[in-house]
Amino acid sequence: MRALVREIPTSFTRALSAQAPTSPIDPVLARAQHAAYVAALEASGVTVETLRADEAHPDCVFVEDTAVIVDGVALITQPGAPSRRGETEAIAAALAKQIEIVRMTGDATLDGGDCMRVGNTIYVGASARTNSAGVARLTEVFPRMRVVTVWLPAGILHLKCVCTPIGESRMLLAESSLAPATFDADIIRIPAEETYAANAVAVGSHVIVADGFPQTLDALSTAGFTVHAVPTSEVRKADGSLTCQSLLY
Repeated sequence: MRALVREIPTSFTRALSAQAPTSPIDPVLARAQHAAYVAALEASGVTVETLRADEAHPDCVFVEDTAVIVDGVALITQPGAPSRRGETEAIAAALAKQIEIVRMTGDATLDGGDCMRVGNTIYVGASARTNSAGVARLTEVFPRMRVVTVWLPAGILHLKCVCTPIGESRMLLAESSLAPATFDADIIRIPAEETYAANAVAVGSHVIVADGFPQTLDALSTAGFTVHAVPTSEVRKADGSLTCQSLLY
């Protein structure tokens, strides 16, 4: 397994956020936390490639939104936030060394954080960042996959804010977020008060989770995973979490 990540720019202090954080983003602390995240990926057996930060794009660390990768093909997206669309070229150039690249054009928008693969199904969150044309392009590029649109309630930025896959047939899902019947998967439920921890990165028997959420850690340990808890305070101020900081392929 490989992962593509990107360094955190000093301009990360101006990253997008639905609400202004109670304390400013600390780029130095953010970089230290990002290093812990990369170390957890490597401890999970992942080979990590790191791209340099782009000061012109404060949100560039959130590489997940720029591509969806399935079976050796990368669909380079058009992120729903116009200010983020300049992030994609560096990602496309890096991925093109390893896998096939396909583009998204026109009025289509799609954030990778809205796309969750479980087995042969890609669940796609219909959000403020992902439109129907984006879902249609995803369906066209990956015809062997079953694509299911999930309508997100107001207040949920991306589908993966409340659920993530942990293997071919299992997933985490925060209680009181989306109906479990929406998904054809074995669900590990995350308490509503620990919703943020429902965003986790699974690699084989390893899972990377945000620290400070003991019930989630216990649930994953009980399920047989080796758990790596990492700090996320600074990316959280920019509406970010764990899956958004890497592209796995």
